[in-house]
Amino acid sequence: MPYLARTHQLKSSLLYHIFGRGNDRKETFLDAEDYHYFINLLIDYSKKHNFCIYHWVLMPNHYHLLLEIGLPEKISSIMSGLARSYVYYHHKKYQTSGHLWQGRFKSQPIQKEMYLLSCARYIERNPLKAGIISFAEDYPYSSAAYYVFSKKDGLTVESPLFADIFGVQKEQRRDKYKEFLRAFSSEEEGRFENLESPQGSGEFLKRLMRDKGLLLPKRRGRARN
Repeated sequence: MPYLARTHQLKSSLLYHIFGRGNDRKETFLDAEDYHYFINLLIDYSKKHNFCIYHWVLMPNHYHLLLEIGLPEKISSIMSGLARSYVYYHHKKYQTSGHLWQGRFKSQPIQKEMYLLSCARYIERNPLKAGIISFAEDYPYSSAAYYVFSKKDGLTVESPLFADIFGVQKEQRRDKYKEFLRAFSSEEEGRFENLESPQGSGEFLKRLMRDKGLLLPKRRGRARN
């Protein structure tokens, strides 16, 4: 993967790969309205809580998000609120009850400079692995079409590495990103299947701490006299 040589600062390098799945792997999105309702929730929550979603996919029974947020400790409350809002909609529409999601969402810290693009490709290739479509950019409920076709969806915020890696000219970077989605390896994909394993440099990993189930930047201790 391309690597941007720059001084590592955890605050500006930390992304989160967020994953949520339906209870017992059951489908949570049953028709187009369901997908669009969840997308609109994501748009509303991202604006309200000031975070950016660079890459995402909604599958019939799960979702992946790659996001950046200034206050990572807010992720739990944000995702809990998002999940509850969708559950309320789903139960009301389908006259159901009980658990819709399989426990708590999972989050994987990702170092932006090293692994943003490979995680993005993993996320957007989900529909291919499921055999739903032949090309990632043709799937209607992911960020792939944003990068390949410049299709605005109201949710995707352009990756900070997109122009740097794929070129300044729009047509050039669209074509290169399409080629990028075609190339992958099982080793690369394995990095993001185990969400308990953060992905980054040794220094990046050292500067993380576990707090209430989330891996967050370590708090600075008070200076000693």
